[in-house]
Amino acid sequence: MKNEINKIIFHIDTNSAFLSWEATHRLKMGDKLDLRTIPSIVGGDRQKRRGVVLAKSVPATKYNIKTGEPIATALKKCPDLKIVPPNFDVYIEYSKKMFNILKQYSSKVERYSIDEGFIDYGHIKYSFKNYIEAANSIKESIKNNLGFTVNIGIGSNKLLAKMASDFEKPDKIHTLFDFEVKKKMWSMPIEKLFMVGKATSSKLRELNINTIGELALYDLEILQYKFKRYGILIWNYANGIDESIVGEKIEAKMKGIGNSTTIPYDVKEKDKAYEILYYLVNKVTSRLRNSKNSCASISVTIKNSSFETYSHQRKLDQYVNSKEEILKITKELFDEVWRKDPIRLLGVRVSSLSPQDSFQISFFDNEQS
Repeated sequence: MKNEINKIIFHIDTNSAFLSWEATHRLKMGDKLDLRTIPSIVGGDRQKRRGVVLAKSVPATKYNIKTGEPIATALKKCPDLKIVPPNFDVYIEYSKKMFNILKQYSSKVERYSIDEGFIDYGHIKYSFKNYIEAANSIKESIKNNLGFTVNIGIGSNKLLAKMASDFEKPDKIHTLFDFEVKKKMWSMPIEKLFMVGKATSSKLRELNINTIGELALYDLEILQYKFKRYGILIWNYANGIDESIVGEKIEAKMKGIGNSTTIPYDVKEKDKAYEILYYLVNKVTSRLRNSKNSCASISVTIKNSSFETYSHQRKLDQYVNSKEEILKITKELFDEVWRKDPIRLLGVRVSSLSPQDSFQISFFDNEQS
């Protein structure tokens, strides 16, 4: 039957997470100014003009302020920019509260990162007329109880739900089912496809692949030859194919989990590098814990402004998956290896993985059920 929906997955994504959580916290503490209504950012030190933009408000976006750029550059674009320091303990607490609400709605919830997660609608706990009514109930519950907004993407699988949640923001609900892929997704630029970064999009454009649809219709054998297994993955994604399930256990056959970022400016100060490492570790740790693994090896990679790459690795005496522990070791590795040269790329990788029945306590484990 045409347009038949066999499976429904929700992806819940916090709108401008750190900025929203900071604004909400300040309002609850008696502040009269809502940071979300003015050009504002989280991160750095205004007086010292140090640090980078960690999160930005919608009004700040109108000044072309970008996440990851130096505070000094952001101030040139908007001299009246409101800058507040990050308060990670507050953000962690709001993340816990949001996931507690999600668990009230479904018995199958997957935390994808600190500010986003998946719900299997097939395990919904309440009676709703349809999935739109359920999604709206979740969205409004978070807004009314916690004070911030989320986007909810609804799709036939996790990939499509995640893609849908990134459509028009904020405070919206969007669908992207199998039968909507061609209409809603294929016209989007290739960079919008999940798992396609700048380096890959550049290589795809060399093949005259500029949109997701063009990738979906491209010769799979050529993609496999050029990109190996990754070529098959992104071709499947372009066609809306994703077999993963919410909360599934990823086998420990993977050799490692890593994230890296190319920085559009020279990082010369340790505190800036630490801020970037924090985000890399957060991503790596979320993926590590979602895979139900711990690691016994951590490495840090640096590429300097002369495009010279070097790294440092440490074998651990025990398996870990705690974000705090991995971040601590990552900073120590960075301190030991960094040559004080300008940094253009930072990477963090964990390896020597092993499935564990009991994990170290992480920053998500202390939540009250």
